[in-house]
Amino acid sequence: MEQRIEHILFATRWLLAPIYLGLSVALIALGIKFFEELLHTLPNVLAMAETDLILTVLALVDIALVGSLIVMVMLSGYENFISRIDVEAAHEKLGWMGKLDAGTLKVKVAASIVAISSIHLLRVFMNLQQIDNSKLLWYVVFHMTFVVSALLLGLIDRLVFAGHPGKARES
Repeated sequence: MEQRIEHILFATRWLLAPIYLGLSVALIALGIKFFEELLHTLPNVLAMAETDLILTVLALVDIALVGSLIVMVMLSGYENFISRIDVEAAHEKLGWMGKLDAGTLKVKVAASIVAISSIHLLRVFMNLQQIDNSKLLWYVVFHMTFVVSALLLGLIDRLVFAGHPGKARES
């Protein structure tokens, strides 16, 4: 009876597969938004002020970072919790695939969130004259919360990993 329950519990990991597949749909939607923004900008690029162009480029970089985050979570989450991804061609396999455990993935996600938040904060600073001081303070507070959270996650991961010196880890 115990083995049967354990087998059923282990098999339920496949319930995550549609979630990871859904992330690929979100990636497609993000790609559409990226090209919509790019195509909207291109005809006006010569008439744009430098600040507006920089803000647009930052928006595109932001979308690219979120897309990269989706790919990282989707592929490493699938490999960590469901099944290995067998890529036929060795040159197709990404260097980090199969090397990110759940703890390292959390740290990388937190670092990506900090990078995305940094871009948002930079965009706010580029429009400083249009932002209320109290709103600006909250943007900085939220950003610093993300920074401190990422640092603490990294520290916790390092402390936990320090107890297992025999393991090699890809960071």
